[in-house]
Amino acid sequence: MTTLLTTPNTSPSEPRPSGVMTPKPARLMGVEKETHDTFTLVLEPPGGPEGEAASRFRPGQFSMLYDFGVGELPISISGDPERPEQLVYTIRSVGPVTTSLVTRSPGDSIGVRGPFGTPWPMTEARGKSVLIVAGGIGLAPLRPAIYHILRHRGDYNRLMILYGARSPRDILFKRELSAWNLLPDTQSLMTVDYGGVSWRGHVGVVTTLFKSIRTQPTETYALLCGPEIMMRYAMRELLTRGLPKSQIFLSMERNMKCAAGFCGHCQLGPFFVCKDGPVFSCAAIEPWMDLYEA
Repeated sequence: MTTLLTTPNTSPSEPRPSGVMTPKPARLMGVEKETHDTFTLVLEPPGGPEGEAASRFRPGQFSMLYDFGVGELPISISGDPERPEQLVYTIRSVGPVTTSLVTRSPGDSIGVRGPFGTPWPMTEARGKSVLIVAGGIGLAPLRPAIYHILRHRGDYNRLMILYGARSPRDILFKRELSAWNLLPDTQSLMTVDYGGVSWRGHVGVVTTLFKSIRTQPTETYALLCGPEIMMRYAMRELLTRGLPKSQIFLSMERNMKCAAGFCGHCQLGPFFVCKDGPVFSCAAIEPWMDLYEA
C-alpha cells in the first residue's frame, strides 16, 4: 500500500521553537536493571530554563535521548511527573544506541530534548475509573499515569491494571505491580505467554484478563500501550464491551527522528506521531489500525 504524504504540521512561515533540535546535557545519576534486557536510567535534568522545561512533563510524553557520538532515539518518560528533580527512562537494549545508553556510568553526560508529544487524558478521566492495558515495555509509558492517579487518588474511581509479558523473566516493574494490587480500589493483574513449570499466575495474552475485571463502559477511560497487534485486539474488546471511542486512548510508536513534525519519518496516515501523538484517541486512530504500512 502506498501512503500519500502530506505536508508536516509546521509550515515554513511558522516560527519554529527555539532550540528544539539542540540536545541539552543531563548527568546520568544511575542505571537499574529491570529485566534481562531492560534497564531504567535516572538523569539529573539539564541546568537552566531548558532543564526546568524538560522536567515538567505530562504522563505519556517522551524525550529524545542523545548518546554523544553514537546516536539519538525517542524514549518515553517512565518516572513520576511530580518529581522534577529527576528524569526517568526505561529502555530495552536492542541496538547500538540503546546498548550504549544502558552501559553508561553514573556521572556521564546524555543529551536530552523535550518533552514532546501528546499526554494521556488525565484531566478528562477525573471522576472516572481508569483501565490500564499494557504489553511488554509498554508499561513504561503508562507508569507516569499510574503514579499520577495514585498521587491524586481522590480524583479517580477504580484503577485496573492489566499487564502481559512474554515470560516471567520479562515482567517489568514486577514488585510495583504486586504492590499496586494491594492498594484500595486498585486491581493489578499479570499474565505471560509462556509460564514454565514454576509460574503460578495467568497464562495467555493480555486480553484474557478482561474476564477478571468489571467495568462500567461510560464511566471508564482505557489507556493502552504495547505491541500494535495487542492494542488492536484490546481496542476491539473494549469497543465490544461498550466503551466509547472517545474514552479509549492508545500510544503509538513510529520511527521518530526529529520529534517536532519537521521530517515526516513518523507519518501514520494523516498524522505525525511525534507531534500529533504518540497518544491518540480510538476515535482518531481506529481507521488506521488495520491498514498495512499506514
